[in-house]
Amino acid sequence: QVQLAESGGGVVQAGDSLSLSCAASGRTFMNFNMGWFRQAPEKQREFVAGVGRRGGSEYYSDSVKDRFTISRDTARETVYLQMTSLKPEDTAIYYCAATRDIKGAAAPDWAYWGQGTQVTVSS
Repeated sequence: QVQLAESGGGVVQAGDSLSLSCAASGRTFMNFNMGWFRQAPEKQREFVAGVGRRGGSEYYSDSVKDRFTISRDTARETVYLQMTSLKPEDTAIYYCAATRDIKGAAAPDWAYWGQGTQVTVSS
């Protein structure tokens, strides 16, 4: 299995930028598609962004498209989420996820998860 550890969350103001990191360990990083999800209080965990094994394919939810960018660094075995123009509705716990084969954007379709990092955007 693969272990995932997120970092970089915090409290920012609306319009600010923030970058999250997720360090992977345990299995060959390139064997996994990587993604970011988020979960706000009393809401379901939702897909935010995903990147293919070799980094050539990127996927975004409509709510973050053109504001967030996902990337991966194979040498560092790390996936990043660069967030810009943050809005209060982006407030959530952000989770890093991994899967060998992308079956869908629903959380149960992803096999491995980090512990999450809190992002709070104040208005």
